[in-house]
Amino acid sequence: MIGLIQLVNNAQVEINGALVGVISRGILALIGMEKTDTQQDAEKLIDKIINYRIFPDNEGKMNLSLKNIQGGLLLVPQFTLVAETQKGTRPGFSVGMPPNEGEKLFTYLVETAKKVYPHVATGVFGAYMQVSLCNDGPATFILKTNSKSN
Repeated sequence: MIGLIQLVNNAQVEINGALVGVISRGILALIGMEKTDTQQDAEKLIDKIINYRIFPDNEGKMNLSLKNIQGGLLLVPQFTLVAETQKGTRPGFSVGMPPNEGEKLFTYLVETAKKVYPHVATGVFGAYMQVSLCNDGPATFILKTNSKSN
């Protein structure tokens, strides 16, 4: 499982002009799922996102986590993160999780996040979304949990 996380001042997801997820300061996490990903990968990824120390402390060092600052977490499914881009000029998606399984695993990831963290918003699996954000820094990191992705 891949989480591309961005430290943001704010972020939101719209579908057909309607806001479906909004956060202020926190993390926007774009989530990609591979065929081999499991619920255990989802649990590991959420734990890592919430505890990853990327927010500045009083001295400006990246020492604080989302949990420390009690910021927002916006989880957005994005299958293109698992694209195979090594060959040619068109992405391949053969390692991506099939939509039915992906939706179930993304739902599990969101439920897991909400059980352990109070400030969670989401995009919608399979929807065409417009994601807006103000990236802070910018600070963007790729987190992986599947041993085949590391």
